[in-house]
Amino acid sequence: MRIAIILCVFLLTACSEVETIETPTSESDLSETERLVAWLDQQWEEQLVFSPMTRTRLGIKSDYAQLDDFTEAGEEEQLDWQRQSVAEMEGEFDYAALTEDGKLSWDMWKYALEQAEKGVPYRRHSYIFGRGGPHAFLPNFLINFHVVESVQDMEDYIARLGEIDRVLNELLLRAREISAAGIRQPAFAYDFASGEIARITAGVPFNNDDDTPNSPLWNDAQAKIDGLVENGAIDRDQAQEFRQRVTAVLSGEVAAVYRDLLAWLEQDKAATSTEAQGVWALPAGEDFYNYRLGVMTTLQLSADEIHEIGLAEVARLRQEMEAIKERVGFEGTLQDFFAFIREDDQFYYPSTEEGRAEYLQDNYDFLAWINERLPEYFGRLPKADLEVRRVEAFREQAGAAQHYMAGTPDGSRPGVYYSHMIDMSSLPRYQVEDVLYHEGNPGHHMQISIQQELTDIPRFRTQYFTTAYVEGWGLYAEFLAKEMGGFEDPYSDLGRLDGEMWRAIRLVVDTGIHAKRWTEEQAVAYFLENSATPESAVRSEIQRYFANPGQATAYKIGMMNIQQARANAESALGDAFDIREFHDLILGAGALPLPLMHARVESWIESK
Repeated sequence: MRIAIILCVFLLTACSEVETIETPTSESDLSETERLVAWLDQQWEEQLVFSPMTRTRLGIKSDYAQLDDFTEAGEEEQLDWQRQSVAEMEGEFDYAALTEDGKLSWDMWKYALEQAEKGVPYRRHSYIFGRGGPHAFLPNFLINFHVVESVQDMEDYIARLGEIDRVLNELLLRAREISAAGIRQPAFAYDFASGEIARITAGVPFNNDDDTPNSPLWNDAQAKIDGLVENGAIDRDQAQEFRQRVTAVLSGEVAAVYRDLLAWLEQDKAATSTEAQGVWALPAGEDFYNYRLGVMTTLQLSADEIHEIGLAEVARLRQEMEAIKERVGFEGTLQDFFAFIREDDQFYYPSTEEGRAEYLQDNYDFLAWINERLPEYFGRLPKADLEVRRVEAFREQAGAAQHYMAGTPDGSRPGVYYSHMIDMSSLPRYQVEDVLYHEGNPGHHMQISIQQELTDIPRFRTQYFTTAYVEGWGLYAEFLAKEMGGFEDPYSDLGRLDGEMWRAIRLVVDTGIHAKRWTEEQAVAYFLENSATPESAVRSEIQRYFANPGQATAYKIGMMNIQQARANAESALGDAFDIREFHDLILGAGALPLPLMHARVESWIESK
């Protein structure tokens, strides 16, 4: 669904070796491919008109005063545009005359339409106002993406503040229709959203309680206004005028729409089940879940097949964890070892500012170490910088997962690895190295930055993401970091295994919840039985799976497919296999659906 895509997105030139996958072509063939690339770039510009927010995320200030259209009518308008675009492509270009990479671009442009069409029957199956929903995403977007460098930028910022009530009312209307159709999220998701709204609207100018800090939006607006004063763009009188206008908007229509949303959340929560249920309980729930599995994995795997893959991987990883237990000389069962890891203070940072500072420094130390080794395994390297930050207070949740937010393609805004530090017991020392490699380098930051920096593919491919590829690469990066010499400490190596176990458990638990009718407690118990992950993080994760069906299956399925593609290449090429060349191949085409990734690797193997 477009809503889900927009919320999730706001996540080097090819070397000569990779170019060997191209089939020799005539001048006329190259002309057809070049013509298609130019046309796709023009189509991408047209498509961006539908999303001013995506333009902002990319560092483009067109339509800078506007937020997106979130109505069903707007969604249908964009889908009609996609249909017309694909029809025009099929009528104007000769597929057979394209190079291999030209055919890949064609296939991806058409694949995007096919996926959008498959989602039409399930437009009203999404949970809109859950954890991290648009009520929290909009302030986050304005704070972190809307850059103010001029008076006009500030005018646009205030205009966008005034757009918040329009967007939330559009989405509230859709949420009411979804609820009327009998589709409601678990009760805890209503509580998450209500808590986030309470933090967003606490303090000035929403209320003037002296004991409450200023609201996040008010702090952000003041910082942006102060920046204009400092650079000489405005004087203090103009600054005061801007502050008064921001106060009026926030205390007026923005406060009103948040009150309406909070009232609806409280009302609708009363009608939801007291016990969390998977999507099997929704109208057409089984079909919806199968659709979600297809979207997230890009493969045609049934829930039963994914469940069995998960069980096999859990069994394999338990054996590797047993080996770590023996290596450190721990006497007792694996369950005893898990309990020791969860409970011993040596594995945790203190929940103090000093503990948080130590955690951040450890992340930067591991990042510096891995960065030195990247050239041994990659020809392409990212140009963009990476920062590690604490999540903003208004959207911080105890035990919630760390996550990555992409920078701009031109590098003007760095990529950011965000971590929830409100409860340091959910960030154990033995997992720091593993998660950093997943979210940073050689994981999400490296993959997404390189993708955005590619210049030899159509622009839409630099911004096209499939969850199985992106998250599969992140998990593969953890595995790769071990090959690169990481995880020398056995407990950090246990953290790596626990990270992979975490994703294997997801295959079992996600399908268990949504296809096999597992309860929340069943899912928690299975997770704790097979992982050293702290219980606070486990419960947060399980609730995430209830609220986002199928998404959790993408990580392990994606990783296993990348590993399989590499194993096939190593077997076929023998001594001619070059790990740097393989990684550049995988990263040099964008975030492909897995079948297209495999086809690209097979073509490369044949060319060599």
